[in-house]
Amino acid sequence: MDLNSTTNIKNGIDIKEIIKNYTKNWKWFLVAMILALVLAFVYLRYTTPQYSAIAKIQILSEESSKSELSVLKDMGGFSSGSDVEVLDEILSIKSRSNFIEVVKSLNLNVKVYTEGRILETEVYKKTPFTFNFLEQDSIVDKANFSFYINYLTEDMFGFSRTEEANVEKYTFGSKVETPAGDVVITPSFEDVKNYKGRKFKVVVSPVELIAESYRAKVNIAPTEKGSKMLDLFLTDNDQQKAKDILNELIRIYNKNALDSRKAIADKTSNFIDERIKVIASSLSNYDQEAQDFKSQKGVSDIQGETSLNYSMSTSSSQELESARIQLGIVEAMKDQVENQDGFDVLPTGVTQDPSITSAVSKYNELVITRKNLLKNASANNPAVLALNSQLAGIKQGVASSLSSTKNALGLQVNNLSKQVSQFRSKLYTSPINQRKLTDIARKQNSIEGIYLFLLQRREESQIAFASATPKLKVIDNAYNYGYGPVYPVKRNIYLLAIVASLFIPFGFIYVSDLLDNKIHNKLDLEKIVGSIPVVAEIPSLGKKPGLVQKNDRSVLAESFRILRTNIDYLINTSKKSSGKKNNIVYLTSSVSGEGKTFLASNLALIFANTGKKVLLVGADIRNPKLYTFFDASEEKGNKRAKNTGLTEYLTSDIKIKDIVKPTVYGETELDIIYSGKIPSNPAELLMSTKMESLLKEVSEIYDYVIVDTAPMVVVTDTLLISKYADQLLYVTRAGSTENKVIQHPIHLKEEGKISNLSFIVNDVPEADLGYGGKYGYGYGVNKKRWWHLFKK
Repeated sequence: MDLNSTTNIKNGIDIKEIIKNYTKNWKWFLVAMILALVLAFVYLRYTTPQYSAIAKIQILSEESSKSELSVLKDMGGFSSGSDVEVLDEILSIKSRSNFIEVVKSLNLNVKVYTEGRILETEVYKKTPFTFNFLEQDSIVDKANFSFYINYLTEDMFGFSRTEEANVEKYTFGSKVETPAGDVVITPSFEDVKNYKGRKFKVVVSPVELIAESYRAKVNIAPTEKGSKMLDLFLTDNDQQKAKDILNELIRIYNKNALDSRKAIADKTSNFIDERIKVIASSLSNYDQEAQDFKSQKGVSDIQGETSLNYSMSTSSSQELESARIQLGIVEAMKDQVENQDGFDVLPTGVTQDPSITSAVSKYNELVITRKNLLKNASANNPAVLALNSQLAGIKQGVASSLSSTKNALGLQVNNLSKQVSQFRSKLYTSPINQRKLTDIARKQNSIEGIYLFLLQRREESQIAFASATPKLKVIDNAYNYGYGPVYPVKRNIYLLAIVASLFIPFGFIYVSDLLDNKIHNKLDLEKIVGSIPVVAEIPSLGKKPGLVQKNDRSVLAESFRILRTNIDYLINTSKKSSGKKNNIVYLTSSVSGEGKTFLASNLALIFANTGKKVLLVGADIRNPKLYTFFDASEEKGNKRAKNTGLTEYLTSDIKIKDIVKPTVYGETELDIIYSGKIPSNPAELLMSTKMESLLKEVSEIYDYVIVDTAPMVVVTDTLLISKYADQLLYVTRAGSTENKVIQHPIHLKEEGKISNLSFIVNDVPEADLGYGGKYGYGYGVNKKRWWHLFKK
């Protein structure tokens, strides 16, 4: 009810009335609840359940697993890289390429469904058929189509492209043409008899599409904040499939990580092999040179007098040769760095500079991280661009360090060359043969040391890779989460259905109340009219309620007795204050159809039942209705067959007694003045002095004069004769009269145009009856309760 549109609304909220407004509609709540539970049952019956699987893994840092890069440290000194960031690891695990491999490995892009009455159920693993596509994988992986298979016999099956298409018969093992090329279908030979006569639907989807769907469904999150323990979640319609996908994802990720490490180890081994070939060739040349020299000169052992000079010369020469070898290695390494296109791993541990070895190891780790990110991101990804920048910086630093090392080794070679020249000048007095043989031996020893060093590092690299552990440690293999489906949960669905069944009627009633601007009962009307009395509310008794009898004990009769008592109280109160009889009672309303004539007729009868002399006047001369209650035979268009009424009295010189019609209804006697013919000027007739004379005269003759007047909002007839009324009863109809219409008579009263105003609420449903109807109507009437039906 729109209370804001009125000015005479009492403050406060009646909680009981609010609750009553909902409890009286309990049937709607019951119907909604039954309907919601039925829908919930149907939903649960035909909804495919979803199951969750969970796996737990741990990210292994480089400190906990020996990296193959560490074997190429400089003679024992090289530190491993920093821990892998958890977020980067999650992004790497969820890379698109990993899921594509999972889909291909488990053949998830080919699904087989068994057809039921309503739903299709997927058959996972234990499929009745195997499919061998003869076309290239690149074509099959992009295919998107479906077909149907009917299991006819152990040797035959039916094939159709659509459910309605004609079924073609094939033998198992024969080629069947599909949009993705020919396919060979063979039975699984497990429980073949159980599949006979059944129909299956086969759906072939693009691998990338299926991979992307599972990639979106798999959730990975740290077990706790800051932890390197990760939980992997997946929800699917098949429990085993969800577990298989998680386990396969972990296996493929570890495999790819090991493959990346193997690539670095192989790169390092290849580089060392190339250097070994070069050094082995030099070593072989020196061996041959020593052999030739000794053969030519016939020299086997020479003891020189200048052993000290020889020793110093040898030491300096060894250092010189070692520096030259290192210089060659640095130059080769520098050429490889400068000539490298893009970013690829570099060999480590081949120089004696710890800073270069550390930088190259860091560079290789970032190259691997970048490759993993590119599996799931584009080259323009901010993280990839950041790594590009960092790699470029490290690469530039390595090149700069190699240049510095090259310059330093060049200076060292020059200095050692000068030292060797000085020592050789001192050996001129020594035998030439001794000097030559010593020179050859020195070179042999230097190259042999480097050769043995590289051989050792090559073996260590392969051993380290063979013993390398995976990047992920499986704490818990995938297992079922919970003891049943995670969706739909019966308890939650039924609970949601019950809540919805309560909320929907509640919301409908609440919105209806917000939009409602009608009067519904006496309590509603009292909130609007304030101190103006509401003398009664008349219950609704169907479409065609009758008139009350003399000894009537119905609810309708009791409501009119209450109305009679309240009017007597008002009349007696006015009589004491004015000293007049005050027995003229008007009944009016806002518009036609609110029941004023019905109330006027019954009010006249209920007064007459007490033995009082009552006159009922039909003053609604525009649209008379009294005939329909007391003398329906008089209603013939605009003509009255025998009865003259108020119109004839006001337009002629006939007496009052000529228009008063004594009437007997049942055992009740009363007098009636009908309205008469419908005039062309009703307002002018009612303004005549004869109307005033009529009312004054009948007021003295009768105990009660009940006047049925015209509606006040539509015409001015009632307002013109309102000054003759002692009591003005304004009739409203429950569920019909709007709140704002009530303001019209209230304003007339405030302006002094009408007085002694009271209200009546007509046609109130039983559920909306206020306290008057609730406690008064039906008093003394024996009502048989429903539980009495079971008593004998």
